[in-house]
Amino acid sequence: MIATVPIAGQADVSERALALARGVLEIEAAAVAALASRLDHRFLAAMRLILACRGRIVVTGVGKSSHVGRKLASTLASTGTPAFFVHPGEASHGDLGMITRDDVVIALSYSGESDELISILPLVKRLGAPLIAFTGNLQSSLAQRADVVLDTRVEKEACPLNLAPTASTTAALALGDALAVALLDARGFGHEDFARSHPAGTIGRRLLLHVRDVMRVGDDIPTVAAGDLLVDAVLEISRKRMGMTAVVDTSQRIVGIFTDGDLRRSLERGVDIRATRVDAVMTRNPHTIRPEALAAEAVEVMEKYKNTQLPVTDADGRLVGALNIHDLFRAKVI
Repeated sequence: MIATVPIAGQADVSERALALARGVLEIEAAAVAALASRLDHRFLAAMRLILACRGRIVVTGVGKSSHVGRKLASTLASTGTPAFFVHPGEASHGDLGMITRDDVVIALSYSGESDELISILPLVKRLGAPLIAFTGNLQSSLAQRADVVLDTRVEKEACPLNLAPTASTTAALALGDALAVALLDARGFGHEDFARSHPAGTIGRRLLLHVRDVMRVGDDIPTVAAGDLLVDAVLEISRKRMGMTAVVDTSQRIVGIFTDGDLRRSLERGVDIRATRVDAVMTRNPHTIRPEALAAEAVEVMEKYKNTQLPVTDADGRLVGALNIHDLFRAKVI
C-alpha cells in the first residue's frame, strides 16, 4: 500500500483547482446562455435550407471543430436528418466527390480562416450546395462565402491563456444540439422514429419491443379452469415455472390468477389443496396487459403493483399470453 505524503501548501493548491474549475463552468455556461439571445432569422434560414435538402447534410471542420462537427453529424443522423462528416483535408484528396448539389454543407470554424477548410469552399460553391457556417468571426472568409452564418462567438475562452478552444467549442456543440432538436420537432420525429435509429441499444428495445414479442403463448401459458382443484393449479405452476397460473372460464376469459404467494397463504390457513377449488383462493381481478402494449409498459406495471408476472389478454379479456419478469430480462428490456 502506497502512503500518501502531505504536500506543503496542498490545501492552497486544492482551493485554486476548485476555483479554476468553477470558473471554467461559469464561463462556458455564460457562453451557451449568450447564444440564446442571438438566435434570430438566420437560425430559421438554416433550418429552412436543411428541411428543403434533397440530399444529405455534410458537416466539415478542422481541429477541435472537426470533433464538434462529427458529433453534430451524428446527432442529426440519429434524430431524423441524414448527415455525415467529411474532413476538409480528405475532401481535397478525393472525398469532395461525396458532396453533391443536392446536399447542404455545414462548415465549422471559430476563426473562419482555417486553411484546409477555406481551400475547399470555392469547390463546394461551384457544386451549388448551400453552405451554412458556424463561426465566431462574422467578417471571416468562411462567413463571406456562406449562404447562412450562425454566430458562435464567445466573450472569452475558459482556458486561462484564452487560447485553447473551450468555451467556443462548447458553444458550437450547444448550437448544433439546438439546431438538431429544432429540426427533430419540425419533422415530427417521434419515439418510434428514434427507436428505429437505435435498434441495437436499450432505448431501441424499450421503444420497439411489444408484449407480443416476448410473451409466452400456447402450451407455455400456465392455465387452469375456474372449477379445478387447488392441487391442479399447484401442478400447473410447477410445470410452467412462472410462479403463477391464470384461472379462466369456459370462454377463456381470465377470472383470476393463483400465485406462489397465494399458495403460501393458503397453506398457512390450513387449506386442503386436494379438496379446495382454485377459484376459492385465487386473486380476483388481476392486473393484466394487452399484447400490443410496449414491453417497457409491462415493466412499469410490474414495478407499480410489485408483481413479477402478468397475464396477457385481448380486448375481450381472453387469455392470449403470459409474461414473467425473467422474460423481460432475457429480452434485455430491463
